[in-house]
Amino acid sequence: MIKNLYSLFTIFILLSQLTIILAQTIETPAPPGPTNITAILENAGQFTTLIRILKNTQLADQINAQLNHSNQGMTLFAPPDNAFSALKAGALNSLTDQEKAQLILFHVIPNFYTMSEFQTVSNPLRTQAGNTSAGQFPLNVTTSGINQVNISTGINEATVANTIYTDDQLAVYQIDKVLLPLAIFSAPVPAAAPAPTNSTSRAKSPVADTPATGNNTVPTDVSGAIALLLHGFHFLRFAFLSAIWLWL
Repeated sequence: MIKNLYSLFTIFILLSQLTIILAQTIETPAPPGPTNITAILENAGQFTTLIRILKNTQLADQINAQLNHSNQGMTLFAPPDNAFSALKAGALNSLTDQEKAQLILFHVIPNFYTMSEFQTVSNPLRTQAGNTSAGQFPLNVTTSGINQVNISTGINEATVANTIYTDDQLAVYQIDKVLLPLAIFSAPVPAAAPAPTNSTSRAKSPVADTPATGNNTVPTDVSGAIALLLHGFHFLRFAFLSAIWLWL
């Protein structure tokens, strides 16, 4: 009996040691790493163009730093590759690097919104692109029910297709179109046409060029006639006097 108890005690000790050894060899799962916006988009697939612009403009690093070093929430509207392909030919390539950065920041809201919270937001929503005044970067959101969110930029409208990622700080929603801000894609206001000029020069008036001489001035042709008459009168007087002198 004692021998059996001893054997059971020995087995118990061995099992206890084995449990300790197994617990030490099993690795504890690593804590989740920092939020990485490009990794989230890569896992979702079909966001190659958006990821490329995020990296080329350094916005990926900026967004990641904001998410991981502050408590500020963020919402990203993510257009997939086919949304960029649907843009007018050359529309994206014609943009400067600064305009591309503004275009992507126009899809980023510096607040965390769930789908249901879009029902109570105040328009226009302020994006990371900045100015929400008319002609700049206004973004308006409307909802239809709980699950349909429509976004208007003043140029085009997009709809939230599905939720890609969400936690208590970041929400990423896939949209069906690239959001086009007025500040970049609105047609420039045409310049005002110059005032018409009178190409026909006015003919100078002879009267205007002639100095005014007053109302008593005798015209040249009249004065000449008078002078001729006086000359004839003097001639006749001289001839008459000569004839009298010869007659006497």
